Amino acid sequence: MLIKELFAVLFPHLVGVCVDQVFRSGTTVRIRARTGTMEAACPACGTPSQRVHSHYERRLSDTAVGGQEVLIHLRVHRFFSRTSTCAKATFAEQIPGLTVRYGRRSVRAAGALQAIALALGGRAGARLADRLASSVSRMTLIRLIRALPDPGLDAGPRVLGVDDFALRRGHSYGTILIDISTSTVVDVLADRTADTLAAWLRAHPGVEIVCRDRAGAYAEGITRGAPHAIQVADRWHIWRNLGEAVERTVTRHRLQALIAAPSTTDTSPPAAPQVLLRSPADRQDRIATRTRERHAAVHALLEQGQGLREIARLLCLGRNTVRRFARAASPDSLLVHDGTGRRPKNLETYDAYLRKRWAEGCTNAELLHQELRALGYHGTSTTVRQYVRPWRAGTSAAPAATRSPTVRQATGWFLRNPAKLDPDDHHRLQALTTACPQLAALRLHVRQFAEMMMHRHGQIWRPGCTPS
Repeated sequence: MLIKELFAVLFPHLVGVCVDQVFRSGTTVRIRARTGTMEAACPACGTPSQRVHSHYERRLSDTAVGGQEVLIHLRVHRFFSRTSTCAKATFAEQIPGLTVRYGRRSVRAAGALQAIALALGGRAGARLADRLASSVSRMTLIRLIRALPDPGLDAGPRVLGVDDFALRRGHSYGTILIDISTSTVVDVLADRTADTLAAWLRAHPGVEIVCRDRAGAYAEGITRGAPHAIQVADRWHIWRNLGEAVERTVTRHRLQALIAAPSTTDTSPPAAPQVLLRSPADRQDRIATRTRERHAAVHALLEQGQGLREIARLLCLGRNTVRRFARAASPDSLLVHDGTGRRPKNLETYDAYLRKRWAEGCTNAELLHQELRALGYHGTSTTVRQYVRPWRAGTSAAPAATRSPTVRQATGWFLRNPAKLDPDDHHRLQALTTACPQLAALRLHVRQFAEMMMHRHGQIWRPGCTPS
């Protein structure tokens, strides 16, 4: 009698079955049990049935006892369904609190593994489950988490973050909703349309602030679904907007700054050949011609009332490319000031070392190639031989040509943290801002705006302060 009471206390979920045997097999405790059910209800139609079809043995993993894994061998019945219109001809009985359909674990073991998975995740949870419940893999724990139903959400968070993500880049996109206060995902929408977002906001009232990206569909959806909510842009998109404004300003004033103050980091003699700078209007190369033709075609279709998606289809261009051409007032703003037009060679990184070794008398291209390989160069000896071939005509190394910074490089100098800027880049940025008052004002405004964003203090920012 005492053993039965002890068994009922330790295994309350086995009270509804008949335990025939408990034995140990290796490090596993095995329990043989059977059901005494004479009648069971069909899970499809709910009609009870007493007609037994057959019986079979189920193996259920249970929680550990005394540090030992427990395996239950449960013999259950299969019944015939009595309703002729039922979709099921036969069905297996289920023991409340012990089994579920297609389950290979007891209800108590499954609950323990779900709690471990939610608390620790995959790898750490698998190590703890080996001690407390049963041996499972990390992927099993992750599948248990995914099988849990989503928690209900009656009201929306006070501060909601809205952004899109690619299900299939360029084809299918969805919308992710985040509670900014807790940094947790609230919901995921199937698309990024205004109707879907507006319907979600109406079904989940209480949103006071919405932090979103620059998509017009989101602005429309928020206005319709939560008209009283304040719409703000997140810090990433604000900084991106600033970066685009900085790039346009640098494009307009870079030529003036470089003519007034060429690169000061060049250590070549004054007789070194200089790079001739050309304005966008003077460029007649293939890229400039193609840019002007595309700009004219995009704006011609815009005047006809065509949308960006339709223009992209007609011109066989990406939608982002069409949007960039549509926003540009003239094709010259899309052209970067060009120097020689050639791409820098990989060897130009090692130009100073090559000139130093050439001045020391080392003129063997194969030996120079071996030394460069030790420094990390991955090119061939033929490239080195072609690079130093013009030097053999004179008695000394030819001076390096001055290369002007690109718009992308200069924009990066303005947007980068001054404390993390290389001394050489800092010196070149100082030369640009000294030669051009507009770029100097731009540098000051960018620093002020960065301080406002990073430290969350400052004065009201007025767009009119941005230099033209």
